[in-house]
Amino acid sequence: MTLKTCALNLVVLSVVLSNELVIKTIFDGIFSGQHYSEVMSKYILPVSVFGTVFGAAVLLKNHVTGGPCPSKATIKGKTVVITGANTGIGKETARELAKRGGRIIMGCRDMEKCETAAKEIRGKTLNPYVYACQLDLASVKSIREFAERIKQEEERVDVLINNAGVMRCPAGKTEDGFDMQFGVNHLGHFLLTNLLLDKLKESAPSRVINLASLAHIVGKIDFEDLNWEKKKFDTKQAYCQSKLANVLFTRELAKRLQGTGITVNAVHPGVVATELGRHTGLHQSQFSSSVLSPFFSLLVKSPELGAQPSVYLAVSEEMEGVTGRYYDVMTEKEPAPLALDEEAARRLWEVSSRLVGLEEEGQSGKSNPTTEVQSKAAQTVPVLRH
Repeated sequence: MTLKTCALNLVVLSVVLSNELVIKTIFDGIFSGQHYSEVMSKYILPVSVFGTVFGAAVLLKNHVTGGPCPSKATIKGKTVVITGANTGIGKETARELAKRGGRIIMGCRDMEKCETAAKEIRGKTLNPYVYACQLDLASVKSIREFAERIKQEEERVDVLINNAGVMRCPAGKTEDGFDMQFGVNHLGHFLLTNLLLDKLKESAPSRVINLASLAHIVGKIDFEDLNWEKKKFDTKQAYCQSKLANVLFTRELAKRLQGTGITVNAVHPGVVATELGRHTGLHQSQFSSSVLSPFFSLLVKSPELGAQPSVYLAVSEEMEGVTGRYYDVMTEKEPAPLALDEEAARRLWEVSSRLVGLEEEGQSGKSNPTTEVQSKAAQTVPVLRH
């Protein structure tokens, strides 16, 4: 019996126990000689209330988290590249796709943690084709080296999952001078995806999956100051800007890749208990940790459940040919109005290409010297006149 079934049974039982006529019938048969109201208040009502609350909470959590990936598809013979795969959603995505028979390339900044995670996944899935590779998305040099290694050593790339990210971290810059959140969450994946496009085309039909966030709905792209050089730094808004950039990038890339056999989609995985939120300050106060934490835990999913939307987009037969869409967990939703701005998407593509050193040639380009990239990070992007 599943947890969901148990929850449903509890709710039904609680409703039955709440029916006074039923209770009196049971009472007459079992509690003869005892006062009805005493038994009702002491035993039955508390059980009924607990059953209702617990059962409803489980059902609510199951609804919010979306449950497991409904597709049972296997991916034997396919190669999947996952960024940020040593912990959290990325690690569980790697584990699930390894279990389904895929060749998994885990791109991570911390190689010690990555090797440990890869070894654990190999052991638990009995899939020997799980590999740890160095990738620092805060470094253009590292991204280029990683992409070159993939192009040289891998015969194909069937799925690219741009999973890595940072959230509401303190003010800081990447190795190339970009705002840390904009640089890692958007620019790093923008560059990596472009560098792997040829390999993805050769492996078509192939898929690109960008991990976005519901936070994109309050994001704004400040083309005059993408890297927070002029205005006071706001870590929340910096994160929201980077997540809006993920959705704009998804839609623009999908448009540019029409007819190539590559699909591109963005997904908000839901609220997941991972290390990503370590800078948010949640539950640092005694009130928050003692009073709010129990309620918060009812709505937050585990990394294993958090990985299911990525797995769904990666393997589901229903997703074949679907591109340029935004998913809230495993349900297609329309993104925020700003994410539908085609002109902003095009402009962000052009700006991003310049910042990471790609020359604008269709959907990919050639590299420019790293020194040029560093100098471009501090440039002001001209205002678009309408």
